[in-house]
Amino acid sequence: MKTSFKLSSALLTGFVAAAVAAPAAQAQTTPVVNTPVTTNMVLAPQAQAMAAPRSSSDDCGLFKTCSTTKIGLGKGDFIVRLSALGVIPQDRDSKLWLNGAAIPGRVKTTSQVMPELTFEYFFTDNISIDLIAASTRHEVAAKGTPLGNIDVGSAWALPPTITLAWHFRPHKRFNPYVGVGATLAWFHNVSPAGGLVQKLNVGVTGGPSVNVGFDYQLVGNWFFNVDAKQMFMRMHAWANDRGSGAFIKAHDSLDPTVVGAGIEYRF
Repeated sequence: MKTSFKLSSALLTGFVAAAVAAPAAQAQTTPVVNTPVTTNMVLAPQAQAMAAPRSSSDDCGLFKTCSTTKIGLGKGDFIVRLSALGVIPQDRDSKLWLNGAAIPGRVKTTSQVMPELTFEYFFTDNISIDLIAASTRHEVAAKGTPLGNIDVGSAWALPPTITLAWHFRPHKRFNPYVGVGATLAWFHNVSPAGGLVQKLNVGVTGGPSVNVGFDYQLVGNWFFNVDAKQMFMRMHAWANDRGSGAFIKAHDSLDPTVVGAGIEYRF
């Protein structure tokens, strides 16, 4: 009996030792769970928060000046300008004929204000070429004639003008310029006044022009422009037909002064 008890005690002791040793062995053989995944999950928002801020040019709008915006105008720039245009005929010198005989009197042409569209391209930093397109309606009268003051009629003038300009301060916000050019003007929608004038014709004309002005960069690619042109041209008009009894011919040094101010955009 003593021997059996001793054997049983030894077996019990062995089982207890095995039960204690098993978890320890399992702890030694089981791989340790890697924690970088948890670490990455925690650091990811921090990494996003520490990302470099976007450049100001990334959200540059139409009416913003950004780090990539060119200052001033220069080679390769193309501009479209919309201006309010004032056309002021000077009527410097007039000559009138009635049935072929010279008579005293002068021609008077009214001033007008209309919108103007201009296209300009810079060949170099200093040299540009531009084309203006506008049409203005003018009333024409003969003043101080032997027949009194004669209301001749009206006509629309279309004087496209090409100008070659020199810009003094390229790549600066304020950039004044001077230019020389040429104008070719023709008249459309010509309407006789009636009464003494039953028929009216106005001939195509043209001549040289000079101009001065400046561009000023407002914001981004938007500029403000002021421009003054002096055109030199003569107008030739005929009222009625030959043999009608009141065939009137007129030559007038129209020489309009053209002043405009407007907004332009660089492409």
